Amino acid sequence: WSSDVCSSDLELIKIRASQMNHCAFCLDMHSADARKHGVGVQKLDLLAAWEEAGDLFTEQEQAALALTEEMTDLTRHHVSDEVYARAAAAFSERELGQVIAMALTINAWNRIGVTTRLPFGKRSGD
Repeated sequence: WSSDVCSSDLELIKIRASQMNHCAFCLDMHSADARKHGVGVQKLDLLAAWEEAGDLFTEQEQAALALTEEMTDLTRHHVSDEVYARAAAAFSERELGQVIAMALTINAWNRIGVTTRLPFGKRSGD
């Protein structure tokens, strides 16, 4: 996966969607990956409450997380114009496409992991 978006931002997208989808396998894997990419413990600890975490998360991270949340939970409502506009303002067109693609991809993997009951902690290389 070649991306212009910061790898730590992509890991936050993966973790937040995986939290919402209750995918233990993906949470385990992407939390470890995030730490390898330099995401701090405090940021990981507060990710589920990122909106209340003040300026701990950058504007790009907040925009990506808001978009990821709305893409992940389409049962409540569609992606709002405000959330999309915020993400479009925070990222270039190419980067925005990468954020959307990552949110879409992790949601698909979450559904595979939850459906097939992938056991966490069983990653190759552990």
